[in-house]
Amino acid sequence: MKLSQFKYNLPKDSIALYPAPHRDESRMLVLHSKTGKIEHKHFIDLLKYFDEHDLFVFNDSKVFPARLYANKEKTGARIEVFLLRELNPDFYLWDVIVDPARKIRIGNKLFFGEDEMIVAEVIDNTTNRGRTLRFLYEGDHDEFKKNLYALGEAPLPRYIARDTEEEDLERYQTIFAKNEGAVTVPATGLHFSRQFMKRMEIHGIDTAFVTFHCGLGQFQSADVEDLSKNKTDSEEMYLDESCCAAVAKAKAGGHKVVAIGTSVQRALETAVVGTQGVMKPYEGWTNKFIYPPYDFSVADAMLCNFYLPVTSQIMLATAYGGYENVMKAYEVAVKKGYKFGPYGDAMLIIP
Repeated sequence: MKLSQFKYNLPKDSIALYPAPHRDESRMLVLHSKTGKIEHKHFIDLLKYFDEHDLFVFNDSKVFPARLYANKEKTGARIEVFLLRELNPDFYLWDVIVDPARKIRIGNKLFFGEDEMIVAEVIDNTTNRGRTLRFLYEGDHDEFKKNLYALGEAPLPRYIARDTEEEDLERYQTIFAKNEGAVTVPATGLHFSRQFMKRMEIHGIDTAFVTFHCGLGQFQSADVEDLSKNKTDSEEMYLDESCCAAVAKAKAGGHKVVAIGTSVQRALETAVVGTQGVMKPYEGWTNKFIYPPYDFSVADAMLCNFYLPVTSQIMLATAYGGYENVMKAYEVAVKKGYKFGPYGDAMLIIP
């Protein structure tokens, strides 16, 4: 398929600037992939479509406050520093993106915080905007990270066109976030409140977790028209034996496996071995790029958000629900006023 096939008209006011007052209060469009039928529901109706011992698989990756601002030595120029990953905790080395990048060269020093208590030196150029920073910090590593993160803010995507607020540190994070490493939230999980998780337990829904550290590639569109030639950034993931066992148990019992979000879909498909849909534990990196046509091996249903044009997420959603079905559902969603993006509404895709 071609990149241009995933363009659609998305008005700016369709992008959710804020989450719903309560996590489980969003709207939910239900798409029946076999028939193309569309229902208009609310997220609170989700459990009506599932039975006891159906399995919901979540991503428990934890977002850290990755966006910081620093002043460049001598000039005092304000520089955005986006933390990607810690490379070496012993030497305080971080992989980052800087903006504007043209001003930042090897040897430059950056000062963070009003009192400039944290200082970093640029020691390498990795990409056009990528840099390696060595933080010049004397003291305990845990103390350093605490102080560094205190200067950061929630890494909302730029298309959420507003200033980041203190509340975003809580709301741009799932309630089950556990393993730190994501710079963008596995957004579908944001709909689940503690009260709703309790309702799932009462309903008899089983749960399993993967860790998939969503990177900046989640925001980026493909850059080639021929999608067979597209390459995506690698992202780190962990899928353990307990998740494999939970999926195998659900399948053996004739129960549904429900992928909560595109990152879970990618993790499940990465861990599949052979043609029978058998999963094995996986620890490492994946650049798995899913677009139509694609035969999914694990999930019987998928819950997702509404994604922006030409992103890898909408491509995966169309691969799962059918290109024509999903693009039609998006057209309907825009007309019906559904909200798009990580703080937006949900879409359930079932057979």
